[in-house]
Amino acid sequence: MLVLRSVALFALAAVFEIGGAWLVWQGVRGDGTGGGRGWIWIGAGVIALGAYGFVATLQPDGEFGRILAAYGGVFVAGSIAWGMVADGYRPDRWDVTGALICLAGMAVIMYAPRGH
Repeated sequence: MLVLRSVALFALAAVFEIGGAWLVWQGVRGDGTGGGRGWIWIGAGVIALGAYGFVATLQPDGEFGRILAAYGGVFVAGSIAWGMVADGYRPDRWDVTGALICLAGMAVIMYAPRGH
């Protein structure tokens, strides 16, 4: 049950962090057709990024370094998925392979049995 909670928290953290960064990107740069979407988008992104920081503290494991290192794998895979859904990004096989490697690393860091 703790693993399911942890995975759900990683997914929620990814939505807040990647979504927040995407909102800031859209606010400043827009969708690539010129000009950003403005301060409301940027502000929403900053709020989402702040929420990400709080979600990370809810992980069952209490080790900051472990949580953030493992979250890096979720961030990599989540960023590719976000780009696919939000921007029509088409990852190639190396993007997908790299993301899967990152997720495997996350699983080892977070869920490998420990002797303590």
